[in-house]
Amino acid sequence: MHSIDINASSIARIQKSDPGQVVLVLQGGGALGSYQAGVYQALHEAGMEPDWIIGTSIGAINASLIAGNSPQNRLSRLREFWKKMEQQPPWNFRGIIPGFNEKLSYWATVTHGIPGFFRPNPLAHAGDSYPLGADNAGYYSTAPLERTLSDLVDFDLLNDCKPRLTVGAAHVRTSQMRYFDSREGRLDVRHIMASGALPPAFPAIRIDGDLYWDGGILSNTPTEAVFDDNPRKNSLIFAVHLWNPSGEEPTTMKDVLNRHKDVQYSSRIASHVARQQQAHRLRHVINQLVARLPQDERRTDAVRELASYGCPTRMHVVRLLAPQLECETHTKDIDFSPSGIKQRWDAGHAHTRAVLQRKPWVGEFDPLSGVIVHEGLEEVRQAAE
Repeated sequence: MHSIDINASSIARIQKSDPGQVVLVLQGGGALGSYQAGVYQALHEAGMEPDWIIGTSIGAINASLIAGNSPQNRLSRLREFWKKMEQQPPWNFRGIIPGFNEKLSYWATVTHGIPGFFRPNPLAHAGDSYPLGADNAGYYSTAPLERTLSDLVDFDLLNDCKPRLTVGAAHVRTSQMRYFDSREGRLDVRHIMASGALPPAFPAIRIDGDLYWDGGILSNTPTEAVFDDNPRKNSLIFAVHLWNPSGEEPTTMKDVLNRHKDVQYSSRIASHVARQQQAHRLRHVINQLVARLPQDERRTDAVRELASYGCPTRMHVVRLLAPQLECETHTKDIDFSPSGIKQRWDAGHAHTRAVLQRKPWVGEFDPLSGVIVHEGLEEVRQAAE
């Protein structure tokens, strides 16, 4: 713990300060990640480049494309990547059989993979006891993704920490979450690929002798990395959600499969944020109590130790949620059809523009609130009324 000296005037200054560092938190969700590219486009057009990007799985890939390019090239690199991801159906039934193009795209992805991302591993079908080896145990190979990222990401630039980049991965042997941070050490293509190594489709990635899987297995919405950062800073956090934490009761097996994925990968984010709100409120309460003590009391070792549990920072969390498209199913995370990619990209752009216009983080707030949540989708609805 680090001791701090807080008084009432400093608390007042903090309340009126700007939101602080801009943080972009990107969930995992495969093809749904084109929504994140639209979010970044709106931020870029508004001149609001992130100071820190935290990503898991496809979020880590999008994050590396942003952090590993200069501001003027970031959007074009995102477009280039997502163009490579498009899965064109062999025939065009658009307007004739609704949703059929998307089904063709799905089966093309499953059977042939996606050039530039992953390709089938035939040996994986030789039997579930076939000795593939720990570094190749997956239904697909992600060697094409390694080449794509090596072409589109400047890792020297990425490691300049402008912006800082953090990607989450799951340690295979211990089931522990590991955040690889460009502020703490050099990142390379392995770290990005490890964050997106979702089993059983993709094999684990080895880093410094240890194997890692997709971080979404343990925490698909890595907002916790901001709350636990040391030192904490005033932050404006854009938390970009690809999986809907709320939904209707399923009435068909198709609904069950779709809702199951949303529940699984939304990662209990609401309860995580609620706990952080409680914790930060207590930190602000400590600040207020310390400010009411006489100066000589504040200088004692005992009080300084207790005061160190306080924190004056304020974090605004803007939650943006990818839309559910018409005829969407549980296969939406591998819907790399051109129409699916475009619709989600456009939605991310529109949602973020609406939120930036309203600026819900500007105004007077409860002085004891350290974490303030703004529902981005609700802001969009209000703007449309």
